[in-house]
Amino acid sequence: MQNKSAVKLIECPRDAMQGWTHFIPTAKKIEYINALLKLGFDTIDFGSFVSPKAIPQLADTAAVIEQLEWESSASKLLAIVANKRGAETAVGYEAIHYLGFPFSVSETFQQKNTNSGITESLIRVSEIQELCVQHKKEMVVYISMGFGNPYGEAWSPEIALHWSDRLVNELGVEILALSDTIGCANTDKVTNLFTSLSAELPQVELGAHFHMHPGTASPLLTAAYAAGCRRFDTAFKGMGGCPMAQDDLTGNLDTEEFTAWLTKNNIENPLNLEAFEKASKAASIFFK
Repeated sequence: MQNKSAVKLIECPRDAMQGWTHFIPTAKKIEYINALLKLGFDTIDFGSFVSPKAIPQLADTAAVIEQLEWESSASKLLAIVANKRGAETAVGYEAIHYLGFPFSVSETFQQKNTNSGITESLIRVSEIQELCVQHKKEMVVYISMGFGNPYGEAWSPEIALHWSDRLVNELGVEILALSDTIGCANTDKVTNLFTSLSAELPQVELGAHFHMHPGTASPLLTAAYAAGCRRFDTAFKGMGGCPMAQDDLTGNLDTEEFTAWLTKNNIENPLNLEAFEKASKAASIFFK
């Protein structure tokens, strides 16, 4: 019987690296991600197949994946794609289990992020989902700007639910990661959104991809967990975040802060603690 209190951790070195100011050598990326593969994360969001002009830091994703020790790891690999061409490349790798697509409920951000509007992005999701089915992969769709946006565009749980419903019931998406792209979520928003979506789409695995300031995670994590969320994206040292936020302190949910929250709330930590300490030290060196 599945443990209903168990959490699923997705470590996101891809999100942590993509906005890094200087290019991280390919060999260093391989060494770091291989260390993460030993920890017991459910999934490693390791790279992306997008235009190198858009994300130059991840232009070496194909070279990185060739050297990852994924076969000896229980963790699955996830790659971000933004269109059919990227998906066609990603599905060609046996090592990749998940393809992730950033779908924004903000028209402005969808254009900025993938150079396509919401309507065109629905078509892209359909194409990518079809490829996933053909190649026995799974798709994760990130509901970006899921808790609000900085453009003055309308936002509500109902808007997020509308697009989520279409992604699930029209296109067959089974995993949605609700993403706070600019760090504007509060406990009420988290409770309302997760409660609404889990009630309307009970067959869907819902995840949380929070961007936030250091030290602010606990109330949001407690609200998400209480509302039924068991899938959480993290990044060591809280690195990453959205360049659009214009705030260097708004990074990803810190893996160490998240595991401290698990301990405080007597929730089982699925990670290998010895390997965790080594990875934490490696992260301090890696992100310099």
